[in-house]
Amino acid sequence: MMKRDGHLISVAIKRAAMSVRSVAAAMPAHGDVRQELADAEAAQARGYFLPDEDERLRDVFVRYLSLRATLLEVVASIQGLIEELDEAGDREQTWNDRLRAFIIGFLAAAMLMRAASFLVDLAAKRSVVRKKLDEAEPRFGIPAKSFTAVYKNLGSYRSTWRFLSAAKFYELHNEDIAALARDQHMKGLIELLDEESKYFQYSKQGYLRRKLHYRLHSLKRRHVSGYKKVMFQLLKLSGRVVSEMRQPFVKAHGEGKRVTVDVLTTIKPLLRAGDVLITRHDDAMSNLFLPGYWPHAALYIGDTQERRELGVGLAGVGALRIEECHFLEAKKDGVLLRRIEETLNVDAFMVLRPKLEPQQRAQALSRGLTHEGKLYDFMFDFRVADRLACTEVIYRTYHGIGELDRVVSFELKRHSGRPCISAEDLIEQALGSGHFEKVADFGVEEDMVRIF
Repeated sequence: MMKRDGHLISVAIKRAAMSVRSVAAAMPAHGDVRQELADAEAAQARGYFLPDEDERLRDVFVRYLSLRATLLEVVASIQGLIEELDEAGDREQTWNDRLRAFIIGFLAAAMLMRAASFLVDLAAKRSVVRKKLDEAEPRFGIPAKSFTAVYKNLGSYRSTWRFLSAAKFYELHNEDIAALARDQHMKGLIELLDEESKYFQYSKQGYLRRKLHYRLHSLKRRHVSGYKKVMFQLLKLSGRVVSEMRQPFVKAHGEGKRVTVDVLTTIKPLLRAGDVLITRHDDAMSNLFLPGYWPHAALYIGDTQERRELGVGLAGVGALRIEECHFLEAKKDGVLLRRIEETLNVDAFMVLRPKLEPQQRAQALSRGLTHEGKLYDFMFDFRVADRLACTEVIYRTYHGIGELDRVVSFELKRHSGRPCISAEDLIEQALGSGHFEKVADFGVEEDMVRIF
């Protein structure tokens, strides 16, 4: 593993902190799901879910799994950071960085434990809910028994022991942690951690109870699973075709991205400031929860020379030097300026270009850049602008730009009850309106750049 210097470690900590703050705002709380609780009671009494109840429960579960995936990625990245810091020569000098990394990782773990506890408690005594959450959902690539996996992990002795050990560390170093509240990136996280600490005692008391419930659930599930295996063999012998649901990960371990350095060399001269890049990772966790082939979008802001010619300046560049900034992109760590090597570290992409005059592109880019530094919006609610999802960056950059008779406009669609625009919506509306043209793509039909 390549070691990072102190500056890059600080940048990594800042980005991880922004990811956790974004998730915290979207994590379902008890008061947010009153309707779903009522649905669960009604379904249990009835013996099955009605279609609208099914969709509401599915929406909560998909949202939870998406946030869970992000938090697990944060915890994994923080574990790596702490290992790097522990290897540093001057332990006193890196103590505060280790505490910052601990705060982020522990807060992510605490939110994971609390959200999973709520989900398990919702389903533990409601067999209809358990069965519903264990159903496969091909629309979002969710495999069967996903709830059982969450349930098992929550009752895991190893996971719980690690969490309670971290809680003990938090109690022992509470004063040092509180002192970091002067750090603008840590203050909000420490306040969130103080709120989460109310649930630590519940975690200790609930561990044995959940462990016992899972043992009973697991025993019942094994009997059902055995029956299904027998039925599978009978169906196979009778010539019935049993199709397997799409596997969430399609790459071999360690296999790189399909967009290589040679592809970057080919595509970079073709890009123009204002281009919209639609991208896809073949094995991204986000693909599991977003319908359609294309899940993500980013705004190309050009290189230094092109921005200078357009009269577009950068107010702040965060961790990058001005000449390194190529994209404005919203990901889990926020709406940030990024290098082309980061944004196009993908498997497939499409380039859409707005049909606008240079001054109109400059106006749009200047508007879009005002959103740099905001948190990511896991709620995908385009009615608010303090947090932005990836496609919302494009929406707020271009909507209303253009001549009076050719103003670029996008129509918000309702997805899971919220007005937003998916990447698939964005492509359809951009090309369908005639305000954008497709310039190039890669990885759609084969691994080559196609120019249109």
